[in-house]
Amino acid sequence: MKYAGKSLILGLFGRMISKNKNPVKKEWYLLFLLVLAAACKTPNKAETIVNQSIEAHGGDLYKSAEISFTFRERQYKIFKSPNAYSYTRAFTDEGKKIVDILNKSGFSREVDGEKVSLPEKDKLAYTNSVNSVAYFAFLPYGLNDAAVIKKSLGSEIIEGKDYHLIKVTFKEEGGGEDFEDEFLYWINKDTYLIDYLAYSYHTDGGGLRFRKAINTHEVSGLVLQDYENYKPEDESISVEGLAELFKNGELKLLSEILLEDIQVKFVN
Repeated sequence: MKYAGKSLILGLFGRMISKNKNPVKKEWYLLFLLVLAAACKTPNKAETIVNQSIEAHGGDLYKSAEISFTFRERQYKIFKSPNAYSYTRAFTDEGKKIVDILNKSGFSREVDGEKVSLPEKDKLAYTNSVNSVAYFAFLPYGLNDAAVIKKSLGSEIIEGKDYHLIKVTFKEEGGGEDFEDEFLYWINKDTYLIDYLAYSYHTDGGGLRFRKAINTHEVSGLVLQDYENYKPEDESISVEGLAELFKNGELKLLSEILLEDIQVKFVN
């Protein structure tokens, strides 16, 4: 229920309950209010599809899962619950052990166990880098974050399979530095896994990317995926135009997004 009058209706029935002395009628009014409130909170089509996709990828297990993996010779440890998150990235550079930490307190870096001070522009760049890896690794779990706006764009067939097409944008409040980014997700109508995704981004000069899932890792009840990463020659087009270019073989393969040595630990 998405019209402005719903609060008025609820208010009127509330006053009717308070004035009515008949206990039987009060019970009926209360029952009606409960049904009405439930109807007002019914997920829309996009939310329903995303919820099914989250369930297919692991559902509530994400809320207590700490996922460790290696990506491009860097070790990541990702934890994200409804109330907290902690992302770490560890690697060696010029013989020094570097550990990046991102959580609600912000970004910090340790070099050989000692915390170091960084310029703000470096903090922002490293924050975006770590956050990006965590976001994609945890898909589609993050698609129910408070700042996410979801919209169904109908259906589309890619490589002979039928997909729900969901567009995701973000509210400015709570959407982070990259709240203007746009994402498309092609969710398989049979498996509800995300087989393809596309996005436009504005950090580091901006651009467009299209990803195809190529490997599926099922670990401790979670489904994590590897991707081929593509880009168009003309990055001034809309994100909605990427699927057609992919179908026509007009995207350039840039890289592969491969998660290695995946481990999952559940945190109480």
